[in-house]
Amino acid sequence: MKYVAYYRVSTSKQQRSGLGLAAQKEAIVNFLQANDELVAEFVETISGKRDDRVQLANAIKTARRSNAKLVIAKLDRFSRKVSFISRMMESDVGIVVADMPTATEFQLHIFAALAQEERRLISARTKAALVQAKQRGVQLGANGKRLAEQNRNRAIRNATELEPILPRAWDEMSYSAIAKYLNGKGVTTAFGSNFHAQTVKNLVTHIKQASAVKIIAISD
Repeated sequence: MKYVAYYRVSTSKQQRSGLGLAAQKEAIVNFLQANDELVAEFVETISGKRDDRVQLANAIKTARRSNAKLVIAKLDRFSRKVSFISRMMESDVGIVVADMPTATEFQLHIFAALAQEERRLISARTKAALVQAKQRGVQLGANGKRLAEQNRNRAIRNATELEPILPRAWDEMSYSAIAKYLNGKGVTTAFGSNFHAQTVKNLVTHIKQASAVKIIAISD
């Protein structure tokens, strides 16, 4: 049997550190039999709440071309939305869950409903805890702001390192054209992925931010 593996992690930090991703890969490796073929692997860094998944679309296309099935490690790592999982099970590409390979569609619907309810309960408990913390005078979001600042600075550093690799007159080119150029050169993003118009747009934004910081430093 041919399979295309799809992994989802919630944050770029999880992807870099292997948290979550390593466990998913191990589950699929243990699932595969000696005669099975793993055609390709796709990693998506996105919240489980979102349905707009570029890498999932690529995984499905690859599975369709290869006459393969899509294999995921765990249902709740795929999504906790019943509607999303239902749509995927109704597609022409078969889906197999590595940690419950013999589960029927009916059982998968039940597990999906349970996962969705668990997510709702976690969200409700989190909101209640935040309200109580705020009432006690705890400053909320301070750690998140620090992490956001660290991530922004890291992105600016990465963009500065990539700027010399950009084509001449890149500031006159479209984002798609720049992405095509970088992908043709074998250059990848900080997470090892191909460039797309949106990732190039982010790159250009961070390059401009780095230039602005330099100008301020010189003027000071």
